[in-house]
Amino acid sequence: MVLTVVKYGTPVLRQKGARIETVTPAIGKLIADMLDTMYAHKGIGLAAQQVGVPIQLTVIDVRGITDRPSWLEVDGQRADVAQSMPLVLLNPRATPVGEPVPGPEGCLSFPEIFVDITRPEVVDVTALNAEGEPIQFRCGGLLARAIQHEIDHLHGILFIDRMTKAVKEELRPELEALQAETKKELNQ
Repeated sequence: MVLTVVKYGTPVLRQKGARIETVTPAIGKLIADMLDTMYAHKGIGLAAQQVGVPIQLTVIDVRGITDRPSWLEVDGQRADVAQSMPLVLLNPRATPVGEPVPGPEGCLSFPEIFVDITRPEVVDVTALNAEGEPIQFRCGGLLARAIQHEIDHLHGILFIDRMTKAVKEELRPELEALQAETKKELNQ
């Protein structure tokens, strides 16, 4: 089922997600619905907060993105990124390994806004998978960027918080308009 993606100005986007201790049938259904929602909106990542649920759950799928390659290592060995998708991460943590580099980002909660954000190019990730089993891997490229973006969401941090002051100032009219539109919808 395709869920509603909440927009900037919705309070849940600023909420830190609760840890998931057990994968229940409700969590399994939410994972399936989040994947449907991400694909319907042509996104590459979606955090639970973006569908109004403040828990530490994100889904990611970078297949098909060829202009911004991704790579993945499991137990020190290169793995096929496509075969690991979609990626479901519960309670994920990312530890920076690579140098910070700028790269373009967008967000389903900020339609039509794309800016360069500086993030570490390589990260080590630990999480639980959709079955609640521990997983660990190292990744780089777009996958590392997407994971960091989504983990930020799980902690109430938005990509606008990572923008330079100059870029945020430049985007102020669009951000204020989006926030006003969201508040108007919330009050109806």
